[in-house]
Amino acid sequence: MLPSNPAVLIVGGGPCGLMLANELGRRNVTVLLVDEKPGTAQNPQANATQARTMEHFRRLGFAHEIRQLGLPPDYPTDIAYFTRFATHELGRFRLPSAREAVQKVNALSGSWSAAELPHRVSQKYVEVILREHAQKLPGVAVHYGWRLLHFRDEGERVQAELECVATGERQVVHAAWLVGADGARSRVRQQLGFRYTGETGIDRDFMGGRMLALYVRAPDLYRLTPHAAAWMHVSFNRDRRAFMAAVDGKGEFAFHTQLRPGENDADISDEDARAMFQAACGMKIPVEILSRGTWTAGHSLVADHFQRGRVFIGGDAAHLFTPTGGLGYNTAVEDAVNLGWKLAAVLHGWAAPELLDSYEVERRPLALRNTAYARRFADSLGLFAPDENIESDTDLGVVARRIAGEYLEAHGRAEFDIPGITFGGRYDGSPAIVSDGSMAPPDVPNTYVPTACPGGRAPHFWLPDGRSLFDLFGFEWTLLRLGAAAGQGDHLRDVAARLGMPLKSIDLNLPSLRTLYQAPLVLIRPDQIVAWRGDTDEEAEGVLRQLTGGHEASAGSGGAITRQNR
Repeated sequence: MLPSNPAVLIVGGGPCGLMLANELGRRNVTVLLVDEKPGTAQNPQANATQARTMEHFRRLGFAHEIRQLGLPPDYPTDIAYFTRFATHELGRFRLPSAREAVQKVNALSGSWSAAELPHRVSQKYVEVILREHAQKLPGVAVHYGWRLLHFRDEGERVQAELECVATGERQVVHAAWLVGADGARSRVRQQLGFRYTGETGIDRDFMGGRMLALYVRAPDLYRLTPHAAAWMHVSFNRDRRAFMAAVDGKGEFAFHTQLRPGENDADISDEDARAMFQAACGMKIPVEILSRGTWTAGHSLVADHFQRGRVFIGGDAAHLFTPTGGLGYNTAVEDAVNLGWKLAAVLHGWAAPELLDSYEVERRPLALRNTAYARRFADSLGLFAPDENIESDTDLGVVARRIAGEYLEAHGRAEFDIPGITFGGRYDGSPAIVSDGSMAPPDVPNTYVPTACPGGRAPHFWLPDGRSLFDLFGFEWTLLRLGAAAGQGDHLRDVAARLGMPLKSIDLNLPSLRTLYQAPLVLIRPDQIVAWRGDTDEEAEGVLRQLTGGHEASAGSGGAITRQNR
């Protein structure tokens, strides 16, 4: 039997649904998560965990577990471009291994000042960790092998009918809220009547149209090819364009190739598929196909709405990406982070239901932004066609390869060195942000300028003792009292207590940190977004009422406040 009355019913057990279960379970919210698949992903799927996602995993306490998964610790995470994997190397954008990322992160500043750096790991490994941690939380029930049939928003609750895939058993569940994280064919989105908007069916030489995906084992690739190992391999020729991510660093790869005109995916045998892999290699490397499928590149789609009444959508149900830049899975995780604390705040009574209106206001513009960036990267790679001499052993071939290499190296840097995209997403104009009239730096993909302008990620800072400032933040709200403000903020704390709003106060007398945040008092949301900053807290009542959806503070209600001095 499934739990019949969870506070939140999550449909979908991918990264968005599992992350939301973790966010809610950590906040003592009862959750039922169902997914019609038999378990977490078996195929590699997404392969790039961005630094911001790793910071969220750190906040939940398991970033170190994620970083130990996937490639060996010293395996390079380079992006390498070849005519074919075993022939000419055209260019290479070098990136640190997992071990190097841990060693280097404390010394970085500016655009890459972060608690965590990116990690190259297959989604199938990440989902296992997310599921394990979710299932350990009291009140969280995770049930794969169950599908949603239909639901009805009854005003005070949502009624949903679920079916066991294996037995056909049906059960009715009532939940305060329903979240559809059920993928591109989302039943939740379809029943709501929401539609994708944007572009699809884009035709490109590469990364546009039907793609064949192979999960393969080919350990001889490392022995038979003359090139240094890489995380991402891209073949660039006029015959078989493909990209391939190393999954375990020992011989498993996620291989994707563009199907050419006349290649019908239904007609491709395993022998044909092996020949496609070997064509991209430029050598008959022995290969075992572990699984295969097809998908369509060229999507840049965002649903027209993310919420109606007591029902929300997130992840691929809300936005669909072409995988360039690795933005789809990471955007899905941020959807869960954003929605999780808000649902918990309303359920625990310290925020008004109107706070939930800020979910679509904040996340839909970010989905439009991120799908646009992914489309731009796909255009940069897919519309750049190989010269007819690219594989020729002639002077013309040498020139063609040099030109292609210069272009592809620049493209690799533009697609994978993206601190601006990673850290620069903002919620300007949201009702859950109190503006101070300041302007954020321009939003550009390859540069991030740290700013405490309300609406964006709190600027990261390494403390003198080597800890990350983020590690001091409370799991819910944090009040930074910087420099001479160490004795201020009591009015804000009092109002938070009357609201029942969990608030941690941190005093730090560091001039460089005060300069970075440009205010003595800074209020940080549970998702590490700057909500407000100021010189005094005289308007604390209005500020906190706005940030909690208009919730009224009442005398006598309890609040949880902790204080730390540093």
